[in-house]
Amino acid sequence: MNLDLYKHIYLIGIGGIGMSALARYFNARGKHVCGYDKVQSALCKELESEGIKIHYSEGIEHIPQAIKDATYNEILVIYTPAIPANNPELDYFREKGFKLHKRAEVLGMISSQSYTIAVAGTHGKTTTSAILAHILYNAGKQSTAFLGGISRNYNTNLLLAEKGNILIVEADEYDRSFLQLKPDVAIITSVDADHLDIYEDKEDLHKTFKQFASQIKQKGVLLVEESIAIDFPTPEDGAKLSYSALSKADYYAENIRVKEGKMLFDMTALDILPGMTYEKKQEDLEFILPGDHNVSNAVAASAVACYLGLSCENIMQGLSTFEGINRRFDVHINSKELVYVDDYAHHPEEVNATINAAKQLFPEREITVVFQPHLFSRTQDFAQEFADSLSLADQLILLEIYPAREEPIEGVNAKMLLDLCTNPKKETCSKEELLEVLAGEKLDVLLTLGAGDIGALVQPIKHMLN
Repeated sequence: MNLDLYKHIYLIGIGGIGMSALARYFNARGKHVCGYDKVQSALCKELESEGIKIHYSEGIEHIPQAIKDATYNEILVIYTPAIPANNPELDYFREKGFKLHKRAEVLGMISSQSYTIAVAGTHGKTTTSAILAHILYNAGKQSTAFLGGISRNYNTNLLLAEKGNILIVEADEYDRSFLQLKPDVAIITSVDADHLDIYEDKEDLHKTFKQFASQIKQKGVLLVEESIAIDFPTPEDGAKLSYSALSKADYYAENIRVKEGKMLFDMTALDILPGMTYEKKQEDLEFILPGDHNVSNAVAASAVACYLGLSCENIMQGLSTFEGINRRFDVHINSKELVYVDDYAHHPEEVNATINAAKQLFPEREITVVFQPHLFSRTQDFAQEFADSLSLADQLILLEIYPAREEPIEGVNAKMLLDLCTNPKKETCSKEELLEVLAGEKLDVLLTLGAGDIGALVQPIKHMLN
């Protein structure tokens, strides 16, 4: 399908992090872009400031007349799976005979015309993609990158290349979306059980990741985190390599330490692809995001940058100037008296990694965690795993579960999860009460974690603490 033929792009659920990047992409290509979302989020306001028309009232009477007047071969209608199936706008376009496309399908169409680097994994996709995109941009080797978060270096979730044909995309396993991609290079960061509302079980998830890996193009490269115990296929006439921050691999980090609030590490390459020019070891790489998991993401991005022909100096400069991503270990206050960090962590492994990163960066300090569970099904499926991770905190405050696309499940709530946690000090609290509760605490290191609407509380919390 030739996307250039469409005059109008209409997005249902335009304010999501992935949908908004598509809106920006088509807007930059001179298309007439507009759409619907339920809430006027900060991202929606940014899109509107860029000239994209958005309405927030559900109903076909709000669809712009230019869209209603367009024929089916003039308009591309894109929707997110987060939109309910009975949405009246979806119904309207179906009844009119339009073909509706999921976000992932359109990303697949865009990637089919580019040299595609796809980053897959249940955690680490956004960070790894953003690091790689920044290393390339910093070295003058541009790429177009669709990011699942807002890059602090560029203040956007979409980087557009003025020249070149490299595309960096996050290969999202939710709804099996990543099966729309046939990349030239793929990274797999992690394959922990998740989205069990979509997958039958862990084996089904693993099988789908293997299918994704099998779609890498001939002469392509697959880079897999060393601890993933899945026998992925090697790309035809290509290569399969490993990386790690915790053990030896084809690319691995060692001598990881914290100095002046930054991570320092050495990186060694044991297996170099034919034709690559690369020193076997780089020492004293400097990186802002804490934790072994983020060093691992940096190693993965560096390995692909090596494969693309960048020098050691390019990689060192890219890593040292990377500023991070909004809501990925986002440090808002950092003093001897008080630290405040916000993070998107919403899976037990992510919660575990984020709390341990805080302990690594701020040793011997008291850690208070405010966590908003995301989805009733995820909380039910991983209740004990969540409890084990959250119990690493000295103090725990649990907000009620953010439902997202789900209806409540009887007996699954914050109190149920709190009862499983073993923190010496723990409580549940409503979003509305949180500021008052925090104001009454003697805080040392505060972490707010979750993928729901807890992000809207970050600025009020920061303001109160300051």
